[in-house]
Amino acid sequence: MTYDVSRRSLLGLGVGLGATALMGGSALARAPKLNTQPSYFYRFNLGGAQVTVVSDGPLPLGPPKGTFVGIPDEDIKKMLTDNFLSPDNIVLEQNSPIVNMGDKLVLFDTGMGTSKAFGPTTGRQQKSMAEAGIKPEEIDAVVFTHAHIDHIGGVVDDSGKVLFPNAQFYIAQSDFDYWTDEGKMGSPLKDFVVHARKNLLPVRDRLVFYKDGQEVLPGVTAMAAPGHTVGHHIFMITSDGKSMAFLGDLTHHQILLLEKPRMQFSYDTDPKQAAESRVKMLDMLAANKIPVMSYHYPWPGYGHVVKTGEGFHYIAEPMNMIL
Repeated sequence: MTYDVSRRSLLGLGVGLGATALMGGSALARAPKLNTQPSYFYRFNLGGAQVTVVSDGPLPLGPPKGTFVGIPDEDIKKMLTDNFLSPDNIVLEQNSPIVNMGDKLVLFDTGMGTSKAFGPTTGRQQKSMAEAGIKPEEIDAVVFTHAHIDHIGGVVDDSGKVLFPNAQFYIAQSDFDYWTDEGKMGSPLKDFVVHARKNLLPVRDRLVFYKDGQEVLPGVTAMAAPGHTVGHHIFMITSDGKSMAFLGDLTHHQILLLEKPRMQFSYDTDPKQAAESRVKMLDMLAANKIPVMSYHYPWPGYGHVVKTGEGFHYIAEPMNMIL
């Protein structure tokens, strides 16, 4: 069925609105246009804990070709356009949960920090924290899912000063060793290694190495999901019988790497192993209906995954503006 919306019918509909509004007059344009958005944080409760999601800003990857591989480029474009997403520029969010467990305030991942490797929109985590009323000196623990540039980048400022003066830092030793290795400085990984060394070496004496299955902190359990990096982990966060999984980079995109979970991602250290970890963990999370939060999903990145034919589907949790 098509609708013939003529100028005359619009004017008829607009009797109650006033013709000037419909004709582009000034009746509805008395206020100036604003170039501001709400603060970049969001809160929800998890059992007896409170989760505050803070953003490090959008991270544009550019065209999907060469980044998402393993299926035809035209199929990837169709998956994006079918979901009303640009086929020419993949834009990821950077969502870090700060979990208030009552006795400890735990931050997961720290964003890009001072690096502008992916453009000028990243590096706002400290600003988002300030908007949320959380001071960096209040953070008791910083838990890294892995040591990629967009997850460990916000430990120090431009001058090299540590931004979380009272925090203990947690990471897998395999990732620390891999990404701070000077021997990789002459490789394509140089920028990642430089940034990891800049942010992790100043807190070397405050680093705690966690292992698969370990309760890193009360209510926070590490689960190995290697492939994206050698030591990539996701975390099960539990309080008063309620749980959620922080996925880190288990899957970067809510469509591409869910509907086709065995698709490969060029930033993975071992793409095939990453795909195996992705399918294994998503199967478990979907079967147990455990809420998930992903670092790179659309803001604020919290919802559920459900099993579909060959892959999975992400269902975003409606934002609740009343705690």
